[in-house]
Amino acid sequence: MKRREFVRLGVGTAVGGAAGAIPLAHAQSGAFPNKPIKIMVGFAAGGVTDLVVRALAEAAATTLKQRVVVENKPGAGGVFPSQQLQTSPADGYTLGLVVQSVYRLPYIMDIKWNPATDLDYVLRLTGFTWGIVVPAKSPIKTFSDYIAYAKAHPGELSYATSGAATTQHLTMEQISRQAGVTLNHVPFKGTAEAIPALLGGHVMSMADASTWGPYVDAGEMRLLVVWSEKRIPKYPNIPTLKELGINLVQTSPWGLAAPKGTPPQVIKTLHDGFRAAMDAKVFKDILAKYDMEPQYLNGEAYKAFAAEQIVRESEILKSLGFKRGGA
Repeated sequence: MKRREFVRLGVGTAVGGAAGAIPLAHAQSGAFPNKPIKIMVGFAAGGVTDLVVRALAEAAATTLKQRVVVENKPGAGGVFPSQQLQTSPADGYTLGLVVQSVYRLPYIMDIKWNPATDLDYVLRLTGFTWGIVVPAKSPIKTFSDYIAYAKAHPGELSYATSGAATTQHLTMEQISRQAGVTLNHVPFKGTAEAIPALLGGHVMSMADASTWGPYVDAGEMRLLVVWSEKRIPKYPNIPTLKELGINLVQTSPWGLAAPKGTPPQVIKTLHDGFRAAMDAKVFKDILAKYDMEPQYLNGEAYKAFAAEQIVRESEILKSLGFKRGGA
C-alpha cells in the first residue's frame, strides 16, 4: 500500500506521526476514567487514615475499572490535599481526602478559598473512633489517673497528635479545659511518627484515631477513654468521655472531594464507583480492624455537612481563644 492509503485509513507509518495521532487522540477522549485516578492523603503512610484509603483504592480499582493510586502529603493536620485541589485540573483524575481540619482553615490561616464552596464533594466515607492511650508500662491505669496526674504535675503530662490545630489537638484542649488541667501538646506529622514516640517513651500519651487498636490488643498500649457517643463493642470496659463527666463526642467524619468545576457526570461516576467500593470486603475489613463504621453521605449532603462544620469549628476555635495563624 502507498503512504497516502495508510494515511487515509488512519494508520501512522512512524511513532508520533500525524496520522497516528488521530486514533491516539480518540482513545484518550474515551469515557471517564481512562487513566489512573490519584487520591491525595494528608497523612504519612502507615497511619489508620492511609490504610483505610488504600483499602478503598484497592476496591475502587475494580468498581471504576481503572487503577487508583494513593499519594501521601503529610503535615499541617491533613489539609494539604484540599489546598492542592485548588490548583489541580478539574478532570476527575485528582482527588483529595477532606478531613475535619480543613473546616478550620478560614479561621487559622489566611486562605483565599472556601472549603464549603471551592471543592466539589464526591462522598463522605467514614469517621474515626478516637481515644487516649498510654504505654502499657505507664503507671497511669485509668482516665481518672490521667487527670489526677495532670493536676499534680501541671504542664508535664505530654500527649502526641498528628499536628497543631488538628481534631485531636482541639479536642484535647477542650478536655483539658473541662477537667481544669494543663497538658503538654507534642505535634507530629502523622500517627506513623507519633506511635514510635509513644512506645519509645518520648511522650507520655497519645490522642488519636483507633490506629492504636492493634497495639492495645497486643498489650503494648493501654486505652484509657474513647470519644464516641457509646462504648466500643470491642472494648466494653473502656468508658466514654461523657460517662466521665467530659461533655464531648468526636468522630470527625471524612471523605473525598475533587477540584471545583469537575464535570457533574464525572463526579457521578466517581461517586458511584467509590460508593460501590465501600461495600467491598477489603474496605469493610479495614474499618472493622480499627473499630470504624461507614458514615456515607452523597456529594450534595456532604457539601451541606461541610458548611455546617465550618460554623461549628469557628465556634470551637473562638471558645478556646485560637486566633488566625494557629494556636
